[in-house]
Amino acid sequence: MRGLAGRAVLVTGAASGIGRAAAARLVAEGAAVALLDRDGDAVRAAAGALGGPTVALAADVAVEAAVRDAVARAADALGGLGGLVTSAGIFDGGDYRPAHEVDLETFQKTLAVNLVGTFLAAKHALPHLLARGGAIVTIASTAALRAHGIGAGYTASKGGVVALTRLLAAQYGERGVRTNCVCPGLTATGMTGPIVRDPEYLRTVAPRIPLRRVAEADEIAAVACHLLSDDASYVNGQIVAADGGATVL
Repeated sequence: MRGLAGRAVLVTGAASGIGRAAAARLVAEGAAVALLDRDGDAVRAAAGALGGPTVALAADVAVEAAVRDAVARAADALGGLGGLVTSAGIFDGGDYRPAHEVDLETFQKTLAVNLVGTFLAAKHALPHLLARGGAIVTIASTAALRAHGIGAGYTASKGGVVALTRLLAAQYGERGVRTNCVCPGLTATGMTGPIVRDPEYLRTVAPRIPLRRVAEADEIAAVACHLLSDDASYVNGQIVAADGGATVL
């Protein structure tokens, strides 16, 4: 992908799942990557396994002081920032019920990580991106585009990420920072758990996906990295559903 070699990119939620896959692809493309995750041991292991120019940062994306300090350390270690992927996210088990049964603590915790965490990462990365130009890729979900039937907190948070993406694209595009969003469909990650590998479950869900399978994390990461790259230099403010066609049904 054009323009990723030598690019300094911060990836949140980088210890596992889509975030780790994005970090791995970026390193393979020649980028220098700061991997951020609240699990310090896991993110250090991930960075060590990738090789290349990486730095591991432990921080909770819902805590502004921690995010501010982590972004500053990433920029110092990599000589600035030219990209951001906001992949940190959660789905709390307490959200897996009708909205009137979801407790406020679960709802607020989910928003704190998924939406506030995205905002804080962008807020503190933007001064560095504005200094040299670059791109932000947020990770939302098809839950932001259609009703999944569960997850009041998750759905609200991911809908907020989509809206925030459009705002950032409008505010900062003319200043040299593009912002786009990837909305993955069902993807095999640690968050979705072993259920997405279960043959019986797949027989139920596959007919709802035109490609008849769930995504691998690297397939979502590939879309995110394309949007970061110079190959997407005229793409700004777009919401890309990487869902095997599920949202067209």
